[in-house]
Amino acid sequence: MIIDAHVHPIYFDTICGDDSVLKFRSEQFGIYKQSPYSYEEIIAEMNFGKIDRSILLPLDLTTQSGGCIVTNEEIKKIIDRHPDSFIGFASVDPYRKDALEVLENAFANLKLSGLKLNPSKQMFYPDDKLLWPIYEKCREYDKPIMFHAGLSWEPNALAKYANPIHYEQAAVEFPELRICLAHFAWPWVREMMMLMIKYPNVYTDTSMLYMDSFNDFMERIFMKEMDPLTLERNFAKQVMFGSNTPRFRAFKLKKAIENLPFSEKVKADIFGGNALAFLGEGK
Repeated sequence: MIIDAHVHPIYFDTICGDDSVLKFRSEQFGIYKQSPYSYEEIIAEMNFGKIDRSILLPLDLTTQSGGCIVTNEEIKKIIDRHPDSFIGFASVDPYRKDALEVLENAFANLKLSGLKLNPSKQMFYPDDKLLWPIYEKCREYDKPIMFHAGLSWEPNALAKYANPIHYEQAAVEFPELRICLAHFAWPWVREMMMLMIKYPNVYTDTSMLYMDSFNDFMERIFMKEMDPLTLERNFAKQVMFGSNTPRFRAFKLKKAIENLPFSEKVKADIFGGNALAFLGEGK
């Protein structure tokens, strides 16, 4: 099974809403050109790239911006319509007074599969003890957390919150909690490598903001910024395929990774096996 671990459904036609909703999402997320996608288009593109399932990531900005880019309930609606194509995560603003109730509802009632947090947009440090009850709730339900890490080009998203070093304390305090620091925490690739070498519960994904072409950028990250065997020998079970759709086209990024000289076993883990482990499936 091939899984795209990093998809933002802000332009899926189920949730687009009126002009004011689209304006809010465009301003907060920094995407201005895409039009709403029909499900026929989305699934056709997944089929073209031979991607079986995509993890959908919402974002709750209630206290920072007064709303959600995508709500947990909207994610549930999408999953109910296309359960064989999508895996839904929840989000919660950690500054909400009802944060634990929101998360309880997302896991117990909406049956969402994990939690998405973005320290840069939600403006918190992931080693702030404010987050400990949220991490405990995820551990209680055995749900993983997908964090934004590294650079974000979204408006008003400060990189200082998303340096990989700020995640280490959570990895130590919650060793059973599966944590993904998305985007390989670029530009802090070496720090991301360090965390994965030290902590087997820490994952990353490939949804980096490429600077030239997918092929050239992936080759530079995996073949030059690290030794060609570094991934295979140290953290082959901790890197997931993620595209950051709709910003980038998943099938193009997938092709760039297929072109890398990894073993077929490692490629199979990147494209699906590691995501299944991160989700807690197959235990």
